[in-house]
Amino acid sequence: MDASLEKIADPMLAEMGKNLKEAMKMLEDSQRRTEEENGKKLISGDIPGPLQGSGQDMVSILQLVQNLMHGDEDEEPQSPRIQNIGEQGHMALLGHSLGAYISTLDKEKLRKLTTRILSDTTLWLCRIFRYENGCAYFHEEEREGLAKICRLAIHSRYEDFVVDGFNVLYNKKPVIYLSAAARPGLGQYLCNQLGLPFPCLCRVPCNTMFGSQHQMDVAFLEKLIKDDIERGRLPLLLVANAGTAAVGHTDKIGRLKELCEQYGIWLHVEGVNLATLALGYVSSSVLAAAKCDSMTMTPGPWLGLPAVPAVTLYKHDDPALTLVAGLTSNKPTDKLRALPLWLSLQYLGLDGIVERIKHACQLSQRLQKV
Repeated sequence: MDASLEKIADPMLAEMGKNLKEAMKMLEDSQRRTEEENGKKLISGDIPGPLQGSGQDMVSILQLVQNLMHGDEDEEPQSPRIQNIGEQGHMALLGHSLGAYISTLDKEKLRKLTTRILSDTTLWLCRIFRYENGCAYFHEEEREGLAKICRLAIHSRYEDFVVDGFNVLYNKKPVIYLSAAARPGLGQYLCNQLGLPFPCLCRVPCNTMFGSQHQMDVAFLEKLIKDDIERGRLPLLLVANAGTAAVGHTDKIGRLKELCEQYGIWLHVEGVNLATLALGYVSSSVLAAAKCDSMTMTPGPWLGLPAVPAVTLYKHDDPALTLVAGLTSNKPTDKLRALPLWLSLQYLGLDGIVERIKHACQLSQRLQKV
């Protein structure tokens, strides 16, 4: 890798890559020495103290970080906490350092570069996961993308929301439908982010007599939608699962999509099974997710990449509304969130991405047989 770094014309980029490699090597070497000592306790300065007058070198600072990661002298010896992330992980970590460096470029260069990074990453993800002509929003908090999508749905259905705010919601309250199998705390998070009261959430039960006990009951959902319309409410958005948090079951997304089109409801899909959209064979229930209005994906856990953002893919024709909802930004630095993923996807390549997802599916099938 050192020989490859020497070929880079920009000395700052070469030095950045070299420093990252050296820092990771120092942390990994320190971990190996700790393992060899077989339980020898580390002495670390966990108690906060004053900032030293003279600066410290990189070695001293990294040693402090290493000590803090391994605990203090009062802790029992534990298993290693630093995973061997490999070169693909180093590439993702490099993206954060590189992003800080890129942000110092002049405005025109920064604009062109960040636009290219965002466009490339969006195009690749949409093609890999069969979501043609989609847009992408990159975010650190996994649930943040759904919150932005809810804002977009509100702005789309309530034309006067920008002017009159929450007054327009008073006479026709929006309803967000969540499965009973949704991950814990999701509904509360959405209400807190959107400033909506909890009655705006509708919990849809799962099948109890027919079908999987972890799939949303479509017939009961339709009944709930009709009841809400009769009460003067506005069915706004439905969150479906392609892999529930507890047991990995997929809702009947095709049927749910038909229902959402019938009643003008935004369909959002999330779950680990969305990763299989990258494979040659995809189950019909998951494949239907490619037709949804939006989906949230987590390529970091899927591909074993540290510190890469979650991604929400969506389709919408009005750029003004996506800007108001916070899904797009005029700030070039906001587009740099995609940089770690942009680097990592190029490092893995399409074959590497598919192979990792396929391997994860095979491991999952083996666990089912145990």
